[in-house]
Amino acid sequence: MGKHYHQFDLDDRIELSRLHEAGTARREIARIMGRHPSTIGRELRRNSLPKAGYKPAAADHMAFTRRRRQSRIERLSPLGDHVRDHLAMGWSPEQIAGRLRLTGAEHTVSHESIYRFIYRRSVRREKLHRYLARAKASRGRRYFKRRREPLPGRRSIHQRGQDIDNRQVFGHWEGDLMQFRTQRGNLLTLVERQSRLVLAAPLPTKTAEKTATSLAGVFSSLPAAARRSITFDNGSEFANHNKLQQELAMQTFFCDPHSPWQRGSIENANGVLRRDLPRKTELNDYSHNDINDIVWAINTTPRKCLGYRSPAEAFLHQLRCCT
Repeated sequence: MGKHYHQFDLDDRIELSRLHEAGTARREIARIMGRHPSTIGRELRRNSLPKAGYKPAAADHMAFTRRRRQSRIERLSPLGDHVRDHLAMGWSPEQIAGRLRLTGAEHTVSHESIYRFIYRRSVRREKLHRYLARAKASRGRRYFKRRREPLPGRRSIHQRGQDIDNRQVFGHWEGDLMQFRTQRGNLLTLVERQSRLVLAAPLPTKTAEKTATSLAGVFSSLPAAARRSITFDNGSEFANHNKLQQELAMQTFFCDPHSPWQRGSIENANGVLRRDLPRKTELNDYSHNDINDIVWAINTTPRKCLGYRSPAEAFLHQLRCCT
């Protein structure tokens, strides 16, 4: 069999018809034509006439018509409008497709069909790919900062319990500090590992004292069962992490240096926030209500990992179970 796949043309279909009419087995046809047996079976199944069987000219015309046919999303205007609207709202193709199935919508579609729709030549001019989480063609270069001194009282992420790693227990958080190019204003971001609920609080400065005070203010409004532990990176802004242990009995953990994948939940949450708050943002131009509106939109968007419930729904469900 050939290593490079190419579509059937009219000559291939004439040869296939000749072998098929001679009663040659499909596997033998595949060997002779240098194709996979499933390719032969699919060609005969999709391009045969109901009564006349497989005819090369008719099969070639059917295949050409199928390639030129609009996608299901293009043919169904309500479905196309729904996909476009929810992409603009920041939903991913998987979230759109999953929510349609969950709500029993009249028209459903797979996430792969949505991706194909976005990148179709006839739709590309709408530039819907800009709504996707990874709109850039390639990732930027990674770099490493200078070695920092270990934080006092630092507890490694490897000391964290298996139930936390597996997201089996509610109330374990990850935290980070989003910075911006102008260095005027910072955004403290938090995500609960099991429900994926996101919280965010603007910080005028990233001193350890201001960060610890803000963290304590956010978590003090939650019941003890919803604030068991939190995992940070090794930034100096989290040096006063012991304040959470002393005031709220929250355990604190730190990932290994230069290992952001160990806090995948907060890295993903920051990536979603960057859609509305790119690095060039002047955070001082945003009010607290503006930040809350962005976070609310994230927390009410369904997630595949939550069975297409939203983080807000999952968080409230866990709170009810705790009380």
